[in-house]
Amino acid sequence: MRMSERFRGFLPVVIDLETGGFDPQSNPILEMAAVAVRFEDRRLVTGERWVRAVHPFPGGVLDPASLKVTGIDPGDPARDALSEAEALRQMFTEIRRALKREGCHRAIMVAHNAAFDQQFLQRAVARTQAKRNPFHPFSFIDTASLAAVTYGHTVLSEACSRAAIEFDASQAHSALYDAERTAELFCAVVNAWDQAGLAAASGLSTAGR
Repeated sequence: MRMSERFRGFLPVVIDLETGGFDPQSNPILEMAAVAVRFEDRRLVTGERWVRAVHPFPGGVLDPASLKVTGIDPGDPARDALSEAEALRQMFTEIRRALKREGCHRAIMVAHNAAFDQQFLQRAVARTQAKRNPFHPFSFIDTASLAAVTYGHTVLSEACSRAAIEFDASQAHSALYDAERTAELFCAVVNAWDQAGLAAASGLSTAGR
């Protein structure tokens, strides 16, 4: 199965952003992570990982409450942070390579409470005038909504638990860790849906004999 066939030419890319607050206009992105997904033996599985620490943009407002939750020290030199513009450039380059590899024409963001991440990403793109943004400008796949339908819960840790995905709360609010768990959750939902569809199709075929 090719990704382009399953998702109508779109390449799902799982994203998680850790930020210095909840306002995409004034609060900066502090970490960006992306996880690729691919088909393997007709099942969707997680693939390559990418993560970068990001310097707050000049004039960005840091909310102490948000920093307490994430545990991020924006001034820590050990973070080896990139500028917002460079982090976006690197991430977009990797995604465009994946688009070419999978034969897809555009990426679509997958995230938990995806509207939050999309707003921050779009604002960063506008602020840095980033070129060749591979993501669809307004569509996304929200795993909180998928989890509500599939598992009856929207919180990432509980949805993962119900999907039999290990979740370590002590590692939560790390962009890469959250992106990895979100990617596993997305794969679980897609695989369950596809398996149910194959079973239904098989039942219909048998009944028609």
